[in-house]
Amino acid sequence: MKAIVITSPGGPEVLQIQDVEDPVIKEDEVLIKVEAGALNRADTIQRKGSYPPPKGASEYPGLECSGTIEAVGSQVSRWKIGDQVCALLSGGGYAEKVAVPAGQVLPIPPGVSLKDAASFPEVACTVWSTIFMMSQLSAGETLLVHGGSSGIGTFAIQMAKYLGVKVFATAGSEEKLSACKDLGADLCINYKTEDFVARVKEETGGKGVDVILDNIGASYLQRNLDSLNIGGRLFIIGFMGGTVTQVNLACLLARRLTVQAAGLRSRSPENKAEIVSEVEKNVWPAIAAGKVKPIVHKYFPLSEAAEAHQLMESSTHIGKILLVP
Repeated sequence: MKAIVITSPGGPEVLQIQDVEDPVIKEDEVLIKVEAGALNRADTIQRKGSYPPPKGASEYPGLECSGTIEAVGSQVSRWKIGDQVCALLSGGGYAEKVAVPAGQVLPIPPGVSLKDAASFPEVACTVWSTIFMMSQLSAGETLLVHGGSSGIGTFAIQMAKYLGVKVFATAGSEEKLSACKDLGADLCINYKTEDFVARVKEETGGKGVDVILDNIGASYLQRNLDSLNIGGRLFIIGFMGGTVTQVNLACLLARRLTVQAAGLRSRSPENKAEIVSEVEKNVWPAIAAGKVKPIVHKYFPLSEAAEAHQLMESSTHIGKILLVP
């Protein structure tokens, strides 16, 4: 099969399409002929050499895909050859075929094309496992999403609105703010020209929001804490603004705040299977109802993975970028 190989740590140009061995499935895995794979920010970090795949995972990038099952392991009962599916991967999505544990496979949501379904597994599992399963975001509360026009952001806005949450979103251009508004965000803040803490306080009568989903990290930590209501929860899923900072802890105590952080890729197959099951139960009905739609910015042929990475790192896209073998 053909796959995208990281020839050495570096810029997008190190991504090269090569002929490689087909994956060999284990007893509890399925082999998927890939229809599409999606880009995630983590792929660009792996390409630079800072995010190696977990032990035993594929060395090729790609954390989610859609496609058709070509083979099933002896212990797999739910899936059969010919099933159209999408899947959460630990790696290997930038390829024509990928092996994946059966517990990380999902049916294609009703009303979504096989190709576009590749845009859902990673974002749905990330958002559902963090702000819903761990931070217990619920109807009637307020959520602040940083990077509202990203793959994570566009999904989080739609899912939270579906569940009766008031949503604030930050983005860096009028086009991105408009996209967030179209997806249902109640307040859209240009982080380049406005102080998001002041806007959040103004819109909430000085109280702050209940939950924040943050991919920035260090440079936003104090401001995020300052934006939370009593009992507020901050969930960190990325470090685009660094990992080290100083913070005044007094506000945590005064307002009973919670700070959590988690990644998805390094979790155990059992934990991933639990999250995937919860996503199928809670998120798939929202997609089937047409309340959460795939937001795809652009499709690239697999051979143009380098160009796709350049687009992602330019941060000019809205929603997901897909690679099609």
